[in-house]
Amino acid sequence: TERLRQSIDAASLDWGAAAIDTMARCATFVRTRHMHANEAAFMAAKTNMLILLSTLVDRGRMFFPNIDPDGKGVEKEGAYRGSRPPILDALMFTYREIEATNREGGPPSEECGEFIDECRRLLVSELQAHLDPRRLDEIVERYDDRSKENRAKAKEQTSVLRGKLLTRRPNVVLDRGFASNTTPERPQ
Repeated sequence: TERLRQSIDAASLDWGAAAIDTMARCATFVRTRHMHANEAAFMAAKTNMLILLSTLVDRGRMFFPNIDPDGKGVEKEGAYRGSRPPILDALMFTYREIEATNREGGPPSEECGEFIDECRRLLVSELQAHLDPRRLDEIVERYDDRSKENRAKAKEQTSVLRGKLLTRRPNVVLDRGFASNTTPERPQ
């Protein structure tokens, strides 16, 4: 079983590296959005970012299944029932930020980039927790405690990021099947 766990950890790490890279590219994209030569070039780059983020969310579901699949979205396909875990929310919030970004206008570019950077930090923290630092620390003779309190902090940070996104982008719709739901979700 340790070999299987190592294989899953390696695949998770590969997925995480792709997610971190994509989020860094997204932050740079929003910071430099006004520098695209024309609207067509901007839309091509934006579409590329959205495709990368969308596929990362779905690939991430292999490692980070939804929470409480019997409590929400029971009419959906199995992998989409329940609530996304914070690590996938970070990607979805980035997706929604990119989706709402225009070449000109909207929130300041640096502010958009900082929001995506916050999402990336949450993703990195959750990925590290997923890789079970205590077990890895035992293997390499280090110790680092990841408590339930830290997990609660990640959920709290997700809530803060959700609120920021909805404040910054009031027309963004969260937790929908890309266009099937037009009712925005508001922070609780």
